[in-house]
Amino acid sequence: MSLWTAAEAAAATGGQATSDWIATGVSIDTRTLEPGDLFVALKDQRDGHEFVPQALEKGAAAALVSHRPPNVAEDAPLLIVDDVLQGLEALGRAARARMQGKVAAVTGSVGKTSTKEMLLEMLRVQGRTHASVASYNNHWGVPLTLARMPTDTEFAVIEIGMNHPGEIAPLAQMAQPHVALVTTVAAAHLEAFEDISGIAVEKASIYEGVLPGGAAVRNADIDTAEILKAKAEDCALKDISFGADGQDFKLLSADLRDDTTVVRAQLGAEPLLYKIASPGRHFAMNALGALAVVAALEADVALAVGALGRWRPYKGRGQRERIYLDVVETGMTLDLIDDSYNANPTSMAAALEVLAAAPVTNDIGRVSRGRRIAFLGDMKELGPDEVALHSGLADLPSLQRLDVVHCIGPLMRALYDVLPEAQRGDWFASSDEALPLLKRRLDSGDVVLAKGSLSMKLGLIVDAIRNMGHAPPDVEEG
Repeated sequence: MSLWTAAEAAAATGGQATSDWIATGVSIDTRTLEPGDLFVALKDQRDGHEFVPQALEKGAAAALVSHRPPNVAEDAPLLIVDDVLQGLEALGRAARARMQGKVAAVTGSVGKTSTKEMLLEMLRVQGRTHASVASYNNHWGVPLTLARMPTDTEFAVIEIGMNHPGEIAPLAQMAQPHVALVTTVAAAHLEAFEDISGIAVEKASIYEGVLPGGAAVRNADIDTAEILKAKAEDCALKDISFGADGQDFKLLSADLRDDTTVVRAQLGAEPLLYKIASPGRHFAMNALGALAVVAALEADVALAVGALGRWRPYKGRGQRERIYLDVVETGMTLDLIDDSYNANPTSMAAALEVLAAAPVTNDIGRVSRGRRIAFLGDMKELGPDEVALHSGLADLPSLQRLDVVHCIGPLMRALYDVLPEAQRGDWFASSDEALPLLKRRLDSGDVVLAKGSLSMKLGLIVDAIRNMGHAPPDVEEG
């Protein structure tokens, strides 16, 4: 299906097409480029113009460039613009302008991607739905997501993130959502803000992009809820709150079970019951916010509840799996919780609550009693209180219920030093240092959590634990 013709893209960007072409997709990476994609030569760590010949060799329909790159044919299909990023932004705005469906935008300190994926599941059963890929939520990710949006899209879900003040509002204005959701406001990126109120103001700026008559969905349980509410009122939007203190979508209970969360809530005066196939109160809250968005979009909440049962956490964000440690003795297993993608104090507390509630299995390993074991890496960008925020994790009741805590990174040394002797595992300067000792530190019956900021590379530990395992007994390797 045609996404952009040369004439449409040239009109959208004000650029010059060197030939007639039809693009069926948009790509910024030659490693994942598909034949028919329009390759966008963005400049990041390297200049995307260097990869234009490779993109064309792989079958790109054309390349969006600011100049003719060397080593391409004279008749190469190009769209030449003054600035490539601005050209991508123009494509995104044009795609949004021609789309006749409904758009939801999601931001928040924690849970953006999980909530976006929940909404994708909830809406795709109700119409043709388009959403951000992975965590494409920044100054190039949002216009890329919009530029990739098919013209017949009925629902779109756009994730919007930030690292510094002033980033969210322009992206929201580009997306022009009918509904915008703030999942929560937490201590993340504090290096760029004076305090958490400043973060709330930035998150609330997503409401500046909502179309007139639209809705602002907000978490009512956070300390900065009034900042979000005031911004919704300033923007003349319908204010919709969710949470235990929510007026519109009220959380009554979230029962964490082995591999499920059972949630009781209330939509106005109507009872609402839903299940999530992963334990976590934070997942219950994300889902409640997502259901509020569905209702604000005037989609079917009952269908959304049914679809929610098929959602699973995204890789690195609470994904849970069973690792089979013995190819013959299939009962020799441990459970792995992969929450390695990112971390701040709020998401860390949520992950530790899940681990503390996880059932272990006794009498199947070297150690007779199954253990709850955490590998915790540094939480970055927390500002001047970063050391206290790390040591303060020791005061969490959920952490106190764990059996062993291994700490990774210079900041996590602060937690390691205040842990009780019986609970203190190892301290490692990096994830690499932990790898040789993993087999000796883990056993059948254990439940293991890996969590830290992305730069701490807890994913190495996750991969190493996975590699300790064998194929499940009902799966043949081929």
